[in-house]
Amino acid sequence: MQKTAVSWVVYSLTHSKFMLGVTLFAAMFPSFLFSFIGGVIADRYDRYKVLLATQVLSMVQATLLTLLVFLGNYTVWEVIALSVWLGIVNAFDIPARQSLVYDMVDDKKDLPNALALNSSMVNLSRLIGPGIAGLMIERFGDVVCFGSNALSFVAVIFSLLMMRLPKRAPKLIKKNILAELREGLVYVRRTPDISFVLAMLALISLFVLPFSTLIPVYAKDIFQGSAYTFGVIDSVIGLGAFTGAIFLASLKPGTNLRKILAINTFVFGAGLALFSHTTFYPLALAFVMIAAFGMMSQVTITNTLIQTAVDPSMRGRVISIYAMAFFGMQPLGGLIIGFVSHYIGVQLTVLMEGIIAIGIGILHVRFLRKRARKRNPRPGLRKQPPETTLPV
Repeated sequence: MQKTAVSWVVYSLTHSKFMLGVTLFAAMFPSFLFSFIGGVIADRYDRYKVLLATQVLSMVQATLLTLLVFLGNYTVWEVIALSVWLGIVNAFDIPARQSLVYDMVDDKKDLPNALALNSSMVNLSRLIGPGIAGLMIERFGDVVCFGSNALSFVAVIFSLLMMRLPKRAPKLIKKNILAELREGLVYVRRTPDISFVLAMLALISLFVLPFSTLIPVYAKDIFQGSAYTFGVIDSVIGLGAFTGAIFLASLKPGTNLRKILAINTFVFGAGLALFSHTTFYPLALAFVMIAAFGMMSQVTITNTLIQTAVDPSMRGRVISIYAMAFFGMQPLGGLIIGFVSHYIGVQLTVLMEGIIAIGIGILHVRFLRKRARKRNPRPGLRKQPPETTLPV
């Protein structure tokens, strides 16, 4: 709800597509800058306590944003400054949160399904939140959205306090932060199965995922709608992503997740390309839902492949690189997409994003074929032993 309200407030204040990109940049780029440090902290210290601290700081940010809007006479730069605050907090929150999911699952065979269910909860909130936000903005004003978010952290923090996890043994720290950062980067570089999916996620985040920053323009200018229209489109995106997460959670153990990722990258691109120039509102909603279904795999399957392959001592640092690829590239992409759409138009920009996603899908297919050739060399050559670190 807060994300929807911030986008609407910024666009209403500025009527600038570029400022929508600036807002996304402010909220997410700090995660890019500080995520490595957040990963080291998650590996060094108790992830549960780190997560509890980030939730308290997030509640403070939401409360200040509520007070700012309630008191009135605010500028867009004050809203952006608080978005930067949240971005810094998320740099420490995401590695701790994602690493903690692994610790919570007793049978590691259930990890892919657990991660997909976790994603489904996130996307269920994304499905419900924007629709409620659109109604609240029209009937009660945007301050109610911000205030509701601030109050929600009471339940979040209470739930964390009720958790009972095994005590974490103190870790002897021998290296400084820079050495541990370098160690994490070297580990990823020397693990092709991890480095490839991270590189593809970075490309998707840079050039394709920022399509969401242009949704207010579709709602207001193309479909001639209001805040409610924006909320509906955002909710349909959430519905598509939620459906994708449920699909992933239902997959049987042993499913070829890399193949599913490649196929759904094509689905993502095709959905965006079809949505881009569709002016018939109900059909446009169907296409953007298809795109969101494919989009879900980029986040969830990549996370699953990483979590099931990474060395436990490196989990926080590798997850921080994942966060950098996912959250860090999007703000840069938001600036690029906002700039490009200003000159060539919103619809052509989204069409180009769909084509780029299809191109990334082709890269996935090429990597799968190359990987298959390594596992099954030509007759006469000694067969290499199968890999055991990733799901088959």
